[in-house]
Amino acid sequence: MKSLKESTIKSKIVFQGKFLDVRYDEVELPNGRRSTREWINHPGASVIIPILSDQRIALIKQFRYPLREEFIELPAGKRDKNENYEVCALRELEEEIGFSAGKLTFATKIAPAIGFANEIMKIYLAQNLKKTKKNLDSDEFIELMPTTISDAVSMVWDGSIVDVKTIIGILWIDKNKSLLDF
Repeated sequence: MKSLKESTIKSKIVFQGKFLDVRYDEVELPNGRRSTREWINHPGASVIIPILSDQRIALIKQFRYPLREEFIELPAGKRDKNENYEVCALRELEEEIGFSAGKLTFATKIAPAIGFANEIMKIYLAQNLKKTKKNLDSDEFIELMPTTISDAVSMVWDGSIVDVKTIIGILWIDKNKSLLDF
């Protein structure tokens, strides 16, 4: 079978932000021709499926500026430079909802925007939670929404939850309830 791999001829950063950059690359295609690719270089992120002591998922609601509306999501956040995904998950869990996890289990890895970004997200199941203190970023506003797994699944199917990382995390925990420590 012939390789579908594209090779980078040259790459140019056309925008450099605080944590991501936008690139414009010239590539050689599998057939030897040339084309261009525009893509976002992203540090990656961790997503957490936090299970509260009453067996509910700690979903959150927050405003997402690019789409100008509020979304129901799982807690998540981008990795700091050279930060391990697990460390990021534990940090974000505490920052966003004010809990530490006694047990963190890797669930899956996703690539949410393969057509234009290299972002990888790793999803973790967080259990044996202990209340600590929220430590939101100064520009972050989050509402906690404890929700049963079955209600969360219903929200996926009725379109109330449209965020891809959250859909995957909810469907993953629904299928893997046997991993829950109750």
